[in-house]
Amino acid sequence: MKLPWLDPGDPFPPAGEAWDESQPAPGLLAAGGALDVPTLKRAYSGGIFPWFSEGQPILWWSTDPRMVLFPGEFRLHRSLRKTLQKFMEDPRCEVRFDTAFDEVIRACAGSPREGQSGTWIVPPMVQAYEAFHAAGFAHSVETWIDGQLAGGLYCVSLGQAVFGESMFTRVPDASKVALAGLVAFCLHHGIECIDCQQNTRHLASLGAREIPRKEFVAAVAKRARRATPRWKFDSVYWSELLLRKPAA
Repeated sequence: MKLPWLDPGDPFPPAGEAWDESQPAPGLLAAGGALDVPTLKRAYSGGIFPWFSEGQPILWWSTDPRMVLFPGEFRLHRSLRKTLQKFMEDPRCEVRFDTAFDEVIRACAGSPREGQSGTWIVPPMVQAYEAFHAAGFAHSVETWIDGQLAGGLYCVSLGQAVFGESMFTRVPDASKVALAGLVAFCLHHGIECIDCQQNTRHLASLGAREIPRKEFVAAVAKRARRATPRWKFDSVYWSELLLRKPAA
């Protein structure tokens, strides 16, 4: 099957037209186009995301099935619960949103995904998501310890649709604290789903699971039209997690 080539501004093919398991790259939908804010917004609204390496054109994907984390299914294992309780009790520790987006995405660029030797967050992607952040659609979730950025993640938000992108850590469990903070924020604001794109053992261990792409795309279309919450973390959100029954 020939891969569609997009010129800047071209509409995306429907997500259901992505290559299937019989093709060399299942989930690959199109190539080309641009990484500007309007294009990224259209992509995410349709369940599509960019992912490519140095020397490749822009590649657009919509995987089937789709790995998602339902905040209500987040597995707060006993060890992480203890870490969070200590974190909350220490005045030197805090979670912040959007105070160091540039540093977070650059740190993520230096942290390959599970099972990969290199990074997909190439310089054009960094620049694109910095612009997406400036436009209000990309956010950083940051773990701070003693005034230093210890770990974090960045994500995309359209209405009440949240799409996780990448995490990094400089201190053990700092990225898990950031993810737990994002989950607590989502629970508080009624955000029902965090997109994780692809299946990894780490995400599965935290409660993420696969759902059909058709179901995911329909959910995004509905949730993206809802009002966007204010992206600011409040320590009271921790109760949304810590009052729940511990995971086995």
